[in-house]
Amino acid sequence: MKKRTLPIRVIKEDRGYSATAIIDHDLIATESEDFHELKAMILEAINLAFEDRCQVYIIDDLKFEYDLESFFSFYKVINAKALSERIGMNQSLLAQYIKGIKKPSPAQTRRILLGVQQIGKELSEARFLI
Repeated sequence: MKKRTLPIRVIKEDRGYSATAIIDHDLIATESEDFHELKAMILEAINLAFEDRCQVYIIDDLKFEYDLESFFSFYKVINAKALSERIGMNQSLLAQYIKGIKKPSPAQTRRILLGVQQIGKELSEARFLI
């Protein structure tokens, strides 16, 4: 049987992060102060849950879904000011979304995500002169 990709929800908490997955009506959850540790912990929890099915998952089998605060907390390398200019969004409004002060609409969330994905695409296609 082919393994499926498992969606994992990651949320920034007051102290660290939480990760949850609902798989076959079962909740698998963990939390950690460190995002890298969180990924390892949720992978371990999933593998324990699937142990009786003789399936072993690797990190590439997990599809992480983030709230905005978690994403920008983990990917600090993305400059919110530059992103806001790039997608034509008010910098203050984007900052409020990132801090969780305001909740973006689904359309605004898609707009931010498309901007981030475009940056990722451009970076993946970048080449350096040697």
